[in-house]
Amino acid sequence: MQVREIHWRKKDLDSRSDMVLKKQTQGKLLVITGPSGVGKGTLVQRLLAEVAGIKKSVSVTTRSARPHEVDGIDYFFKSTEQFMNMVKEHQFMEWAEFAGNLYGTPKQWVMEELGAGFDVILEIEVQGAKQIRQGHPQAVLIFLSPPSFEALKDRLEKRATEPPDKLAIRLAKAEQEMKEKSLFQYEVVNDNIDEAVNKLRDIVYSEREEKARGGNRLAK
Repeated sequence: MQVREIHWRKKDLDSRSDMVLKKQTQGKLLVITGPSGVGKGTLVQRLLAEVAGIKKSVSVTTRSARPHEVDGIDYFFKSTEQFMNMVKEHQFMEWAEFAGNLYGTPKQWVMEELGAGFDVILEIEVQGAKQIRQGHPQAVLIFLSPPSFEALKDRLEKRATEPPDKLAIRLAKAEQEMKEKSLFQYEVVNDNIDEAVNKLRDIVYSEREEKARGGNRLAK
């Protein structure tokens, strides 16, 4: 599927989006993905603060919590045994292994929030996003790209949250994932945070508009 870019004027969309949201009975599933270190978390937090009617799904993971992370807010931190029990009980919309750890999206919470009329963001790894693409064809798929691979490498090295061997795994995976961006409907390059947030907001507004008109995005 061809990657699309859009540019809408914010002032024209804010009021119209509020009206559309009030009439929305089924939310949109928004998948935001991209290589590790591209800035998914920062952009999603900004988007949540600036656009009404969106909630972020909290993923389950087997990796250790970082110093600033809180269980149940940033992630649900589980043991590998607990995670695999959830897999056996079909509790995930998608799950994947990344850099030696497991990540998954809890199904029941997401479906309940969509049914209540909220748009739900899945901030997930590329492998999981591809599962959503196959299993939920109406999902809105957004790929976040760095300005360049070298810029991404610099970000990850400065973050300094992992030993060199695990960092090398992340970089190799990121290089491969950047080649898969054409699988997604939209690409947003995170070169400037404000501009990237504006593009994400425009995507949400345009998707709400299209749904309100009864359009079929996948037919375009």
